[in-house]
Amino acid sequence: MPLPGKEYYTYEDYASWPDDVRYELIEGVPYRMSPGPTRSHQKISGAIFNQLYNYLEGKQYEVYAAPFDIRLNADAEDDTVVQPDILVVCDPEKLDEKGVKGAPDVVVEILSPSTEKFDALVKLNLYRKYGVKEYWIVNPAAKVVTVHLLKDGEYVISAYGGNDAAPVTMLKDCEIDLSKVFA
Repeated sequence: MPLPGKEYYTYEDYASWPDDVRYELIEGVPYRMSPGPTRSHQKISGAIFNQLYNYLEGKQYEVYAAPFDIRLNADAEDDTVVQPDILVVCDPEKLDEKGVKGAPDVVVEILSPSTEKFDALVKLNLYRKYGVKEYWIVNPAAKVVTVHLLKDGEYVISAYGGNDAAPVTMLKDCEIDLSKVFA
C-alpha cells in the first residue's frame, strides 16, 4: 500500500516515517508490513534464530532478527529496504548502525497468509537480483523449508521438512534441526 503524496521514495524518506507503522521499500515503492506475527510464527523464528546464534557464537559472522533494515542498494539509488524475519551477514563491513548495506548472505522469511505471495514472488526476485546467496522460505502450514541457493545469477531450489536437518550452505557444517523448528 503506497503512501500518498509521492510515487518514488528513498531510504531518507523511509527513515523519516513514524515507527508505529512498519513499511518495506522496494525500488522506491513503500509496502506496508502485516501486523505483528502470530505466536507460531514467533516460535519458528525463535527456533531458527537460536540455532543460528548458537552456531555463530565466537565466530565473526552475525545473525539478526526482524525488525532490522537491509538496504539492498544503499550505494546506488538507496530505494530498497526490507526487513526479513532472520538474516546472517558474513562480511562485517556491510554492517552499520542503520542495519545492513547490501545483500546479507542468508535471508529467512517465514510465510503467513498475508505475505505468502509477496515473499515467494516479489522478495524472491528481489533477493536474487541483489545477490542474496541463500534465501529460505519457511512454510509453517506445510512444515517445509524451501532453500534457494544462488548459482550463476539464478536460484537452485532444495526442500526440507519435518524432522530433516536443513544445511545452511553459506555456513560450513551448520544445519538447522527442523524437528525443533516445527515442534
